[in-house]
Amino acid sequence: MKIQIRHAVSADIPALRELIDASVRGLQARDYAPAQIELALKTVYGADSQLIADGTYFVAAIKSSEKNDSAIVGCGGWSKRKTLYGGDHWTGRQDTLLDPARDAAKIRAFFIHPAWARRGIGGMILETCESAARSAGFTRFEMGATLTGVPFYRARGYVELEHLEVPLPDGLSLRIVRMAKHA
Repeated sequence: MKIQIRHAVSADIPALRELIDASVRGLQARDYAPAQIELALKTVYGADSQLIADGTYFVAAIKSSEKNDSAIVGCGGWSKRKTLYGGDHWTGRQDTLLDPARDAAKIRAFFIHPAWARRGIGGMILETCESAARSAGFTRFEMGATLTGVPFYRARGYVELEHLEVPLPDGLSLRIVRMAKHA
């Protein structure tokens, strides 16, 4: 099977929702409590239609050799907008455009299906995002990484800047790490 990285389209949103749920429940269980995961899936994580509309969100699709269809096994993107994290239902969104001369592009919303983890898919998507952001004039990248994602990003040259607590309902929070890298 061949992995194809392509731009996400609006028609991918139902498959992205399923992928995000599977990824978060399957890969983040060692770093977050079940209540944090379920609340984050309802309020923070999710498909981001603005990234899709901006043409800055990508999917990794596996084409089946037996059938003429494909399955989305990973996704991730970059943003030219101020929002650091959060899907469509996140209330802390800031859609102001960034200035590539002074701002860092935001690396956003990376999710890999647990059955396809640690096969290089995240790295392929990250390289695609960084290359596209550089082509748009950005020289720095920044993200809000989950605790699960920190080792992955650290191995690709990102450094930790600060730990943040994303507020969740019921008095809970989700610890993330703001990380950055120069292009």
